[in-house]
Amino acid sequence: MNPSGRIDQLIAGITDWRGKTFARLRRCILEADPEIIEEWKWMGSPVWSRAGIIALANAHKGKVKLTFAYGANFPDPDKLFNAGLEGNARRAIDFFEGDKINERALKKLVRAAVDYNRIRLKKKAPAGARAKAHKGKKK
Repeated sequence: MNPSGRIDQLIAGITDWRGKTFARLRRCILEADPEIIEEWKWMGSPVWSRAGIIALANAHKGKVKLTFAYGANFPDPDKLFNAGLEGNARRAIDFFEGDKINERALKKLVRAAVDYNRIRLKKKAPAGARAKAHKGKKK
């Protein structure tokens, strides 16, 4: 089964509020950027990527956790991050029953994660590849 199908199956199996929250988070992530791809990693975690991992989500007892792989490295102007704030790289948002999802702010955060990944990827590229990419751009 492909990753998207596995994520569908996972969400369908969560029959309480967490399944609905998970589905809304997934929809927001995918709507934020049409080039985001879904993956299934680490023995059962839905992962969303573009130019690297953006975020992963898990349903826990009493919450749904959305963890941004490099959340400590880009701005969170709407203060969505509420977990993992002490980490050097990751930041997370814990959603509890009854929490409202600020879809506009979440999509903005996802786009910031994509931008961060793209910049990080460019910096990692060998110098020759960066020069070629720069040469090909029109001014």
